[in-house]
Amino acid sequence: MAELLKVDDINVYYGAIHAIKGVSFHVDEGEIVTLIGANGAGKSTTLQTVSGLLRSKTGSITFDGQSISGVPAHRLVERGLAQVPEGRRVFLQMTVEENLEMGAYTQPNANTPASLERVYVQFPRLKERRKQIAGTLSGGEQQMLAMGRALMSKPKLLMLDEPSMGLAPILVEQIFQIIRDLHKAGTTILLVEQNAQMALSVANRAYVLETGKITLSGTGDELILSDEVRKAYLGG
Repeated sequence: MAELLKVDDINVYYGAIHAIKGVSFHVDEGEIVTLIGANGAGKSTTLQTVSGLLRSKTGSITFDGQSISGVPAHRLVERGLAQVPEGRRVFLQMTVEENLEMGAYTQPNANTPASLERVYVQFPRLKERRKQIAGTLSGGEQQMLAMGRALMSKPKLLMLDEPSMGLAPILVEQIFQIIRDLHKAGTTILLVEQNAQMALSVANRAYVLETGKITLSGTGDELILSDEVRKAYLGG
């Protein structure tokens, strides 16, 4: 598999706080790679740095063979990098379909109808609610909408930031089944998730972040069986 994303020795600061400390990892085409860790470990900060919302003082980030260090976030969407942010952040006063159409702003208008149909096949509930105001959807439906909106840009890499946050267990199962289905359909995914059990169950490979550093890496199956991971994140 070809390497799609390579993050090499990034260091990110919030003022005097050193939030990300020499983090390096990669994502190959066709993989699900997950970053797990406790609250405040640096998972979302890492994702925001990859997506151009934050800047690293050192190192490099390469996407699809080209350096993207310093490239504005909206330009990265055009190149095929899409992020579903923590907390979903859908446009609450707009309809489901208007939200989805906003996700296609980097694509030719002629492509939008076909892209909508693809999203509706993957998310039948969104099709049922396509004329409904997004702010009236349930949390799980808003998460589906945020994922569908990102897919409208036809990403080469889909980055998901805490997709299970705030959802009931049955909805968490649904969201992770959708992640499996998207992967099976060919989507490469970088997943940040506090629910380590669910994240590792879908991941080809995984990295553990602790206080801004990667402390462990391996396949999802290897880390599920790791005593260190089980004690810290799986209640074992």
